[in-house]
Amino acid sequence: MSSATNDVTIIGTGPSGLTAAIYTTRGGLKTQVYAGIQHGGQLTTTTEIENWPGMREAIMGPQLMADMTAQVERIGAEVVYEEITKVDFSKRPLRLWAGDREFTSHSVIIATGATARTLKLPSEAALMGRGLSTCATCDGFFYKDKKVIVVGGGDSAMEEASYLAKLCSEVILIHRRPVFRASAIMLERARKNPKIKFMVPYDVVDTKADHTGLIAAVLKNEDTGKLEEMPIAGLFMAIGHTPNSSLFKDVLEHDDNGYLKVTNFTETKVPGVFAAGDIADHVFRQAITAAGMGCQAGMQAIRYLENLSTT
Repeated sequence: MSSATNDVTIIGTGPSGLTAAIYTTRGGLKTQVYAGIQHGGQLTTTTEIENWPGMREAIMGPQLMADMTAQVERIGAEVVYEEITKVDFSKRPLRLWAGDREFTSHSVIIATGATARTLKLPSEAALMGRGLSTCATCDGFFYKDKKVIVVGGGDSAMEEASYLAKLCSEVILIHRRPVFRASAIMLERARKNPKIKFMVPYDVVDTKADHTGLIAAVLKNEDTGKLEEMPIAGLFMAIGHTPNSSLFKDVLEHDDNGYLKVTNFTETKVPGVFAAGDIADHVFRQAITAAGMGCQAGMQAIRYLENLSTT
């Protein structure tokens, strides 16, 4: 294989992309990792992480991603702080562009993740991880025995509310319409939970905070337009995710929501192209499951290239 062509190019530097790089580099492959517009992925917007194995104490999300990046670079992968803007998987080697610069790769691992949809509140940037969250499984523990709000009307919102009800003193489920998109069984399960209170049709339009973080939400009654302030410790936005798959829209298969389709763990329809983490997983969306898929993609890329070199 030509030294001018990467053995593997990894698009994305969240847990899946960086884990894949650990395996491909240790497997002897020339590996470039493209960081894109959000180096470190969604974990860079979180604060304390307590469900990452092996940590005696909680670790900050940005610190974990910095440590993983340092590990990847130490073992020999090249992290490129540029965004992949175009791909062509129709011929070999595979072609990619970073801006106007074109290069080639024998295999590609896509780990571009998904972006949590938010309410676009004025305070989001300042309060994310300090009262605002998009993941109950990740952050619910920090609100034990406290009152929280969950915003949303789909299965994800019902699941988040039910999960938080096991930890929190009270869960207020806010939805701006009286009709829910959630399945009947998920909606009924949430309604039967005595710790979950439904408020419809309401919307969260603003927040209140002090030096410690979030202290209240400003709610708007969609029928009357009346505003009211509700003291809370946490606000969970469960209004869905958008997979970062637009770059591959006309290149790879995806489901109706834009998640890349994979078979045999992480294989896409194009031989030598793999997808790992939240770009292909709309169910778990955890750092550890993303890392696990990154491991799978890295090992599958190694085997793919081994088989390629013997044919």
